[in-house]
Amino acid sequence: MAFLDKVKNLLAKNADKVDTAIDKAGDIVDKKTQGKYAQQVDKVQNAAKKAVHDNSSQTGEVPPTQQSGQVPPPQPPPGTPPQPQPPTAPPTS
Repeated sequence: MAFLDKVKNLLAKNADKVDTAIDKAGDIVDKKTQGKYAQQVDKVQNAAKKAVHDNSSQTGEVPPTQQSGQVPPPQPPPGTPPQPQPPTAPPTS
């Protein structure tokens, strides 16, 4: 199992604790900057929480044809016939 997969699994198991840590980190930044960047900090906090929850909803298992961290190719809707691939032209020099 790759390191990133282990981190995702750990985050998924402890999502509530991670949310609390994200809130505390944002509070520290707000305190240090005297609230000057509060809106930006809130956006980052929300994005971080969303990323944690999105990753925790996934199983963390990677299909055998896909490497860890790689985006899976788009799949056609069920019942759609496979589309033929255009031929590739040989390189010209």
